[in-house]
Amino acid sequence: MNKILITLFSFAFITLSAQATVQGGIQKNEKLEKFNQIIDSNTGKGIPKAKVSAPALKFVTITDNDGYFDLQANVNKPTILSVQKDGYKPFSLTIQDNASQPLIIGIEKNDLSNLFVDTDMIHIGDNSYSMNSANAGDFSVKSIGAFYSKNINIPILKNNQNIFLKIGSIIGIDTLIARTAGQSNVKTTYASPPEIYCNGNKICELQINGDNQEIEIPKGVIKQGQNNTITIKAGKNLFQTAYIDYDDIEFTNISLEIK
Repeated sequence: MNKILITLFSFAFITLSAQATVQGGIQKNEKLEKFNQIIDSNTGKGIPKAKVSAPALKFVTITDNDGYFDLQANVNKPTILSVQKDGYKPFSLTIQDNASQPLIIGIEKNDLSNLFVDTDMIHIGDNSYSMNSANAGDFSVKSIGAFYSKNINIPILKNNQNIFLKIGSIIGIDTLIARTAGQSNVKTTYASPPEIYCNGNKICELQINGDNQEIEIPKGVIKQGQNNTITIKAGKNLFQTAYIDYDDIEFTNISLEIK
């Protein structure tokens, strides 16, 4: 049975600094007035030399010895921010602006349960889209075509283990559900959802944009102890019949996690 995953924007890993105080319902922190910080989600300590990037803004920086960084970019619309550090799981989230409270972002150490598929920003579709499309102004790379496909070895799972495909962030989805949720400003059309396949078997449809979307892969379609092919196919404009008009989307930080 196909699964339709509807996951709204999730910021589960954003935490408030231990130094912050609450005054009149407003978070205040003098030290972090202008700076953001990447911390270890377990210890709360700042992580030095983490790479922080916002591809759509052509922004990249490295955190200092205490994990602080200055987001020297004008963020006035939803933008994907990505964090990478050796020994930690790649992390991304969609930020709305950089004019309010500084970001305190916790990231998790990597372990053997996490299999990285791709940490690059990937764009699929036909490079033809309306600027009213969901987050279209944030697109940062050119399309690689109508689908993305990657091979990855999946180990033999224990009886009590399951495996999940995780997508760090995804934008551009123009389904009817995404439009109803206010993510797309396209008024006259909508698209079919992007489809996710494992070894040619359809396992999911993505109906909405957001962060940290997670899809369980049925064990019956997995080749345990072998290479497996993960494929993401772009949706199509359902109101265009003269030719195939693919719905352009971008996503980053694709991984598999064993639980």
